Amino acid sequence: MAKTSAAASGKMRLPKKSLAAKLIDAHRVYGGEDIGAPLALRIDQTLTQDATGTLVMLSLEAMRLERAKTEISVQYVDHNLLQIDNLNAEDHLFLESACRRFGLWYSRPGNGVSHVVHMELFGQPGKSLLGSDSHTPAAGSLGMLAIGAGGLDVALAIAGEPYVTETPAIFGVELRGALPFWVSAKDVILEMLRRHGVRGGVGKIIEYYGPGLEGLTAMDRHVIANMGAELGATTSVFPSDEKTRAFMSARGRDAEWRPLAADAGCSYDLHDSVDLSTLEPLIALPSSPGKVVPVREVAGEEIAQAYIGSSANPGWRDFAICAEMVRGKSAPAAISFDVNPTSRQVLQALLDDGRLAALVEAGARIHQTGCNGCIGMGQAPAIGRNSLRTTPRNFPGRSGTEEDSVFLCSPETAAASALAGRVADPRKIGIPYPDLAEPTPRSEFLLMEPPLPAAQAKRVELVKGSNIRSLPDFDPLPNMIGLEILLKMGDDVSTDEILPAGAKVLPFRSNLQRISDFAFERIDPDYARHARALGAKAGHAVIGGSNYGQGSSREHAAAAPRYLGLRVVIAKSFARIHRQNLVNYGVLPLVFAHAEDYDRLDIGDRLNCADIRDQLAHGPGVVFKTGKAEVQTTHQLNADEIAIVLDGGVITHRRRLGGPDQRRSAQGGV
Repeated sequence: MAKTSAAASGKMRLPKKSLAAKLIDAHRVYGGEDIGAPLALRIDQTLTQDATGTLVMLSLEAMRLERAKTEISVQYVDHNLLQIDNLNAEDHLFLESACRRFGLWYSRPGNGVSHVVHMELFGQPGKSLLGSDSHTPAAGSLGMLAIGAGGLDVALAIAGEPYVTETPAIFGVELRGALPFWVSAKDVILEMLRRHGVRGGVGKIIEYYGPGLEGLTAMDRHVIANMGAELGATTSVFPSDEKTRAFMSARGRDAEWRPLAADAGCSYDLHDSVDLSTLEPLIALPSSPGKVVPVREVAGEEIAQAYIGSSANPGWRDFAICAEMVRGKSAPAAISFDVNPTSRQVLQALLDDGRLAALVEAGARIHQTGCNGCIGMGQAPAIGRNSLRTTPRNFPGRSGTEEDSVFLCSPETAAASALAGRVADPRKIGIPYPDLAEPTPRSEFLLMEPPLPAAQAKRVELVKGSNIRSLPDFDPLPNMIGLEILLKMGDDVSTDEILPAGAKVLPFRSNLQRISDFAFERIDPDYARHARALGAKAGHAVIGGSNYGQGSSREHAAAAPRYLGLRVVIAKSFARIHRQNLVNYGVLPLVFAHAEDYDRLDIGDRLNCADIRDQLAHGPGVVFKTGKAEVQTTHQLNADEIAIVLDGGVITHRRRLGGPDQRRSAQGGV
């Protein structure tokens, strides 16, 4: 008997799709036909934190927004919690008033780290989330399409506009086997970093699947998805399965769960597999998340600090296992044993089950729920002494100490090392592996302020302290430029090096004029002085290597140099978020057409171009004359991005177009 084909029977066989492709399709506004092509996505939810949220709210004010147009937008206060003067407290009041004015949820100081609290209260499989924090992809642990971006992009999403990015490749990673005792989720992502480095995820969504997922809880997956940012990934995605359902059910959110998974047998643009049963405790050496080695290779090195907490290890389990490891023991007097609970729920659970007491009795210093030491807001280590941390990053100076020596590891390795006073393999501590049963969270301790009704919100006045300054207007790009090169940098320069975080700098996040004093100070302490001497009108340029601007999404790293007159950055390649932040503030990001031209340019050279606007509008790049030679560059910008740079930034561009509808039309969207 002859077989009837699908086409002949009238049923077309649809292609098998990855979960990432399904999420993109569900949120596509336009584009995305080819890898690298523009892709516009509808955004359901947004997340902002206080280190970036102040500029977001000032942007909403500049855009004259009446009310948030997303399903859910939440402002968290988790970064700038040290109140050593009036500045952070005044920013908190400003953010609270802005949430009431524009219709956002407000998470007060002490509620915890944005990523874990958002996961607990608002994360929902199948939704899209855009956050002004580079670790926003942590929500991919619940089957969300969660992407980190600059504050202006998030402000536009709050205003109802799509988020435009380059279409990513889909990188499938099959997980097989089960983790051995004393090896945990942090070691999984450190293994990915060991294999692929800090550029291995650039331009990609990393999608995890396979039988190994059975042994990973939703919070374990959060650890892995969170640090996908360290690979440079656009985001990471996990299926929504029974582990996801258990997480949401424990928080009374069963109705919001739904199953999501890739089609069986779907293909990926790239592929890797990890046998979890073969992994061992791993550690990233100073000062890059990509410098990963087995713990056993550095065991015995003396330490002065062990730090547990942050968005990279935020779950109850990450603290509970440490409590069991140190129960009845104590850290040496010379060790700063720092414990940083990540949410009120986690802190309350540790109080209820007695494990917080076990940590305290072992000598732990308990800090308030928030980001704290992860971004140099307290708990800075001593110079010349090793600090072991469960944080996601160890870029130079990020800890708050310029000459720091920070290692990244799992909670198990941190706790074992705290007791030993030196780097220690947790498999060697000689106690049985703890049997942990997670308690049911108590949600009444998360104190959230919901959006006001629209009629009340219109009457709210923004509360601005003396340090909060409205965004300045930036001028359009002139056609003729002659820019002096003020800096020449190498590969993998991070946004923490371009504009530092920490207790000294971040209190000025609402004051672009003041925070610009710190621009590039870790690379050249005299940069701001030299830039001011040239003048913002004259402008200047800087040169970078590969992966320029990796790390944090803080747009201050683009806005502060722009305020000082930065008009052009030429690099071998850019990190995704920082490149877009440069565009949003009217700084032109260019890529060397010929890599050898990097070596031909020096500090003090002048980049001259008599028709840069014309070249941008009609060609693939810009040619500069330096007096020594011609330097050819490519811009890799779409038509809308070119228009934004020419207008001097996204806010002035938006004003010229008259609002969201006109901007979408200019982009060619539906």
